[in-house]
Amino acid sequence: MKTELFSKAIINRNRVKILYNLKETFLEPYFISKNRFGKKVVFGRVNNSHEIKMIEYDKILNIKILGYSHFSPIIPILN
Repeated sequence: MKTELFSKAIINRNRVKILYNLKETFLEPYFISKNRFGKKVVFGRVNNSHEIKMIEYDKILNIKILGYSHFSPIIPILN
C-alpha cells in the first residue's frame, strides 16, 4: 500500500505528508529503492530543505498525498 501511494505521488510530483519517527514531515518523494541492508526506502526532499534524504519505510506512518501541492525536482547545476 505504501509503495502504491508513493509511486502515485512520484509520478504526479505531489508532496506527501507523513509521520516519520512520530514527527509530522512533508516530503517531496523522488524514488523508491532498497538500502544496503535490503530494507525498502524512499528518497526525497524533506520539509523544503536543499538536501535529499533517505526515509525508511518501517518508520513511516499516516501517508497523505497533498494533491494541491506539486513540486519540481532539484537538479544541481555544476559550474
